[in-house]
Amino acid sequence: MSQVDFYILPGRGDMARAQFACKLAEKAWRLDNSVHICVADSAGEKMLDDLLWTFRDGSFVPHEIIDSSSGEQQSAVTIACNKLPIIHPDLLINLGDTIADNSASFARVAEVVSADEDSLQQSRQRFVDYRDQGHTLGTHKL
Repeated sequence: MSQVDFYILPGRGDMARAQFACKLAEKAWRLDNSVHICVADSAGEKMLDDLLWTFRDGSFVPHEIIDSSSGEQQSAVTIACNKLPIIHPDLLINLGDTIADNSASFARVAEVVSADEDSLQQSRQRFVDYRDQGHTLGTHKL
C-alpha cells in the first residue's frame, strides 16, 4: 500500500493547489524522484504545464503532458488528467477531484487540499477511502 500524505494549505483555490504542486514536484525532482501530477481536466494540464516554468523566478522543472499520442515519457515529471505514465513514478501528486486510478501502485501519494470548503470536504472523503483501502496516512497543515 501507499504512503498518502494530505497537505492542507492555508490558501484557497485551484491556483494555490497548483503552485504547491509545482514546489513539491520540483523538490522531488531535485531529489532524483520521478513525479506524476494528476489533474482534473485538460485545462488543468495546460495551466500546470505553463506554471511549472513560471511558478518562481528561475524555476526549471523538466516535464511533459502525457496524451494519447505520447509514447514512453521522456521527462521525470509528467502531467495528465486521464492517463497514467507507463512506468509508475515515485510520487503521485493528485490535484484531481477523486482518488487517481491505480494510486495503490505508487509508493507515495500527495493529496493537495486548499482551504476552500469544497476542497476540504472532498479531501475528507478521500481520506476515508484511502484509510478503508489500507493505505498509511499522514496530514500536514501548512
